[in-house]
Amino acid sequence: MSDKKFTYKDSGVDIKAGEELVNSIKDVVKETHNANVLSNIGGFGGLFSADFSSMKEPVLVSSVDGVGTKLIVAFKSEKYDTVGQDLVNHCVNDIAVCGAQPLFFLDYFSTGKLEQSVGYNVIKGFSIACKENGVALIGGETAEMPDIYDKGEFDLAGTVVGVVDREKLITGNSIQKGDQLIGFKSSGLHTNGYSLARKVLFSKYDVNDTVEGLKGTIGDELLQIHRSYLPHITQLKEVKGVNGFSHITGGGIEGNTKRILPDGLNISVNWDSWNRPHIFNLIQKTGNVPEDDMRATFNLGIGLIVVVSKSVVENVEKIAKEMGEEIIVIGEVV
Repeated sequence: MSDKKFTYKDSGVDIKAGEELVNSIKDVVKETHNANVLSNIGGFGGLFSADFSSMKEPVLVSSVDGVGTKLIVAFKSEKYDTVGQDLVNHCVNDIAVCGAQPLFFLDYFSTGKLEQSVGYNVIKGFSIACKENGVALIGGETAEMPDIYDKGEFDLAGTVVGVVDREKLITGNSIQKGDQLIGFKSSGLHTNGYSLARKVLFSKYDVNDTVEGLKGTIGDELLQIHRSYLPHITQLKEVKGVNGFSHITGGGIEGNTKRILPDGLNISVNWDSWNRPHIFNLIQKTGNVPEDDMRATFNLGIGLIVVVSKSVVENVEKIAKEMGEEIIVIGEVV
């Protein structure tokens, strides 16, 4: 029997490093707090005092998600302050399309060995997006698991909770044949399709390579931040004749929009009605990817679809223009 003493740190877990990270992020996290937050970071649970007195029947709406293999691009680029923003915005969009206003966010950050600067930048990204969306970051978990992740690797997950009055829930039930599909542009791949994109692009290019038609490097393009459509949805959901919203994530335009259609309805998409960002053309050409796979995997430049009655298309276009958005009618309900 060995006389050697083994500490937790010897096994690869540094409690002190975790405590130092918590202390370093307190200020950036606190910037997301409002009067509803009753707890500071570091407690056993996040406390949020909610007042739903203005609602007849408040319904809590929640979503949990990750960033997927987009993280591998962050590892290769050694850029860590955008993936946290991706996660918050993705989760916020998922509840906003239901009509909900986000209230608070919780994060999970797990890694093999905790690197202070990496952890700080990831959580700073959470804080940036939470502030932009008016969401309080009220808690999270940082875990060191040296036998799970290789050096320099980590994983992220997040949960957002919001609320909507039941009578204002947006379910798509009012969608009818002839409704128009209005597309809002994406900033790129957002957070879906990266397993295919990486397999194709990194077989030929390095993360720091530049390619004609892209504004920056391959890494810059793949790390474009997933857009938040909360401001757009907040305005448009009050317009009579706006019947549904579809957040275009894994499954593409058809796969996601069909989720909100009443039985017996489908969508007809004019795939030539907008110009795809060059990154999608590069992926398709480099990997000889079939068109069906492109449509089922990527958003192809459309991050949000608003389903509206024909009579309000011009009104929606006007609102979008006031917000600095160029929108496209990309198809209709059939």
